Amino acid sequence: MAAALLLVDLQCDYFPGGRYPLVGADEAVAHAARLLGGARRSGLRTIHVRHLSTRPDAAFFLPNTDGALFFPAVAPAPGETVVEKHFPNAFRETALGVALEAGGVDRLVVAGMMTHMCIDATVRAAADLGYGVVLAADACATRDLAWQGRVVPAADVHAAFLAALDGRYAEVVSGREAMARLEE
Repeated sequence: MAAALLLVDLQCDYFPGGRYPLVGADEAVAHAARLLGGARRSGLRTIHVRHLSTRPDAAFFLPNTDGALFFPAVAPAPGETVVEKHFPNAFRETALGVALEAGGVDRLVVAGMMTHMCIDATVRAAADLGYGVVLAADACATRDLAWQGRVVPAADVHAAFLAALDGRYAEVVSGREAMARLEE
């Protein structure tokens, strides 16, 4: 069996100037770009997931907008698989499972956006489907959340979701450690 790099929602709307910028997006994409470069040098299968909003009230990732485009530093190269999704879970109603099965993939290294939403949903689904998952913590980003009048800073949101995933649904490591896993 084989490993694959899964890059989730590294799209322009999540970056400064986009419709829904995340805290630490620039730093996260730099780590994701290093992972992508390593995967390409190793000839490792890479799958890019792109969210396109189909809800009538959607405010970002709107089809046919610049914000829905992949961020240039991690844009797919010719021959790399692109999966479009409409829900946080990248497996839900997409061709992701078929693409992984066709490639004989049983292990995933995951990076992308948003830690508390699409990364969480996708990592949990992958583990539930039997994939071994390594999550590159520093190659993910999120944003401040608010609940019952309290603002939860992005760093705390990120840490809480990573802590919940680590050891149960994924091995949560740095991008550097994730790169070593890709090369195993």
